[in-house]
Amino acid sequence: MTIQGAQAAQDAARDWQAVRADGSIQYAPVTIPDKPVNEPPEWLKALAEWLEPLGRALGMNWHVLQWILLGIAVLAVIWLVWRMVEPLLARVRPPAADAVPDWTPDREAALALLDDADVLAAAGRFDEAAHLLLRRSVRQIAAARPDWVHPASTARELAALPALPDRARSAFGLIAARVERSRYALRALDAADWQAAREAYAAFALERIAA
Repeated sequence: MTIQGAQAAQDAARDWQAVRADGSIQYAPVTIPDKPVNEPPEWLKALAEWLEPLGRALGMNWHVLQWILLGIAVLAVIWLVWRMVEPLLARVRPPAADAVPDWTPDREAALALLDDADVLAAAGRFDEAAHLLLRRSVRQIAAARPDWVHPASTARELAALPALPDRARSAFGLIAARVERSRYALRALDAADWQAAREAYAAFALERIAA
């Protein structure tokens, strides 16, 4: 070894000793503590001891039984939360609409109206007879459901009411069409028109208007 090599080795050894003597640098092995095992809560231990005979009978060890008990506990908590929240949800739900009994026109009144209209039709006054049926039909609808009929309501609007049963809506629309043709198109109704309107009213009067 040359003199220069020996000097370099001595310098390296001296530097190493200086580093080792530095107290800010730790060279001792660090002991990592073991991770603590999470112990189950006392209530779960007590429940497990109480159910231990059942677990042995089913061939379960504590690990399996522990997860089963935790699952049961979670379900119980969910059920309790739902029981507490359900009344609050019921308060925010929109109230159900009050049920209105189905309405059927008075049969005697309907027959009396048909008799009055038949008198007009027998005299050849078919326009007046059909108009009488229309007015009385509107009056019957208004008596059953006042919220459906307004002062500005037209016969065409009433005939398009979605709340009317299909049969009643069709019958009322037929009567309204005959009356409109008579009043606004200036076309007098004949016996066939009257008979169609009369049959339509009979169907309308016997149809139930559901709320």
